[in-house]
Amino acid sequence: MANRLKVTQIKSKIGNKPNQRETLRTLGLKRIGDIIVKEDSPSVRGMVQTVAHLVKVEEIN
Repeated sequence: MANRLKVTQIKSKIGNKPNQRETLRTLGLKRIGDIIVKEDSPSVRGMVQTVAHLVKVEEIN
């Protein structure tokens, strides 16, 4: 498993469910093209899975 995850928002949150919009905000993604790097943990993986159709995920060692 990777040490960190690089998460990039690739689609808009407009028109999605409130919990998905809130998950993007919790991750720290505000607009298309935003990139965050988070430590790999089950909670972060769960958040990414919730918005998988809106983000691109890469594993970083």
